[in-house]
Amino acid sequence: MPTLIDNRPPEPETRTAVSAAARAKGKGDANGGLYKPREPIYPKLVHGKWRNVKWALLIITLGIYYITPWIRWHRPDGFPQQAALVDFTGRRFYFFDIQLWPQEVYIFTGLLVMSALALFLVTALFGRLWCGYACPQTVWTDLYIVVERLFEGDRNARMRLDAAPLSFNKIWRKTGKHLTWLAIAFGTGGAWIFYFHDAPTLLRTFWTGDAPVTAYVSCFLLTCTTYIFAGWMREQVCTYMCPWPRIQGAMLDHHSLQVTYLGYRGEPRGPHKKGQTWEGRGDCVDCRQCVVVCPMGIDIRDGAQLECINCGLCVDACDDIMIKMGRPIGLIAYDSEAAVSHRGSGCKPQYKPVRSRTLYYALALTIVGGLTLWSLLARPDADLHVIRDRNPVFVRMHDGAVRDGYTLKIGNRTFVEQRFDVSFEGVPGARLSHPGGEGDRVSIVVPADQVVPLRVFVTAPPNAELDASVPARFVVRSADVQAEAKTVFLSGAANPQ
Repeated sequence: MPTLIDNRPPEPETRTAVSAAARAKGKGDANGGLYKPREPIYPKLVHGKWRNVKWALLIITLGIYYITPWIRWHRPDGFPQQAALVDFTGRRFYFFDIQLWPQEVYIFTGLLVMSALALFLVTALFGRLWCGYACPQTVWTDLYIVVERLFEGDRNARMRLDAAPLSFNKIWRKTGKHLTWLAIAFGTGGAWIFYFHDAPTLLRTFWTGDAPVTAYVSCFLLTCTTYIFAGWMREQVCTYMCPWPRIQGAMLDHHSLQVTYLGYRGEPRGPHKKGQTWEGRGDCVDCRQCVVVCPMGIDIRDGAQLECINCGLCVDACDDIMIKMGRPIGLIAYDSEAAVSHRGSGCKPQYKPVRSRTLYYALALTIVGGLTLWSLLARPDADLHVIRDRNPVFVRMHDGAVRDGYTLKIGNRTFVEQRFDVSFEGVPGARLSHPGGEGDRVSIVVPADQVVPLRVFVTAPPNAELDASVPARFVVRSADVQAEAKTVFLSGAANPQ
């Protein structure tokens, strides 16, 4: 039978151009991946121990943020009267009785390192408590959800409202919610800028248009980010934008306490009717209350997940159902994988808060905290810096005496004016003087919280037997303040006469 062979080139297929983003999105939709569009989450209001803790921390943290800039603190005239102030213009940081200069950036560094180590330690011990209770994203999202419930009702009511056609009822509820969100966001941005300027003064100049441009820009940016992150993105910020969910995996181990579903006790799950026996089945009745109350929209029964912020709301929801069903509470609880594994095998659970990683974090936190505290308490009330003359490095006088020139920079870190007496040590018989001064005494008045330069000369006597370079130091003293700085005196002894 003859075989027909078609040697014609195949006709090109007609395809629609697809962007890389669209291909990635299609792949994500097929596999539940990264580019799936956000599905709204309607967390249900729950009551219980952990919800009450979150309410308390929400009030405390928001109160600290909004009220702190308005706390007044008495300082001498001419100084800010605000308790907490980052004064970029004056290049100072004030926190009640503490005043820090830019040169003391090491204290800020120590505080940041301490914060990181404390977060590592808490995470290793108790999981993501920061994320669930004190993170600004969590706090402001909780506040926005409260406003949402106020205007639109709880979970079912909000879902019905979103599915309902456009009406006056829907318009005024949605409009009121978003206007309140914007007001909270504006208050958040406004409170932030009060940390960088005197709050009462800025509040007055802000509305008259006389405030610095940076205040308006900062307020606008923080208003936008608060409204978008807490109102529209919510769980996406925690899942996709925040790096901590991925980093914290290195801090956790089998002994870290996390929100955990006790599968050995809950499975096999299924509905349970009144009067039925509990034999041959688990305590989980598959009511999904742990899912509908979760602000991240996950099912904790699927195990530990990157999205879980350990807020404990599913614990309250499950405990409430267990009480109604007459079963022991704690089907979902703060527990460790090791303890759950021991219980599942019939052994006594073991908890090990003291282990190698927690010891390392605690030791590092103690060392850094101790060094930072010592640096804060031991910092001097005066600064002294010495700059030697470089041209000429020394001057030989007509009688054989040698004179070196120096510029001293004397800083007064106190809130009162100080008169400093300057002395020079290290060269026997040396005489200290300064241009325009009278007599051998050198002193200078340094205003409060200021740095003043002082030009001085040190003259060694003609008969002094000195090396070419002699270690020496300057000392400045006031009534109860002292500072010193090392330097050298160059005599030129090694140079030919």
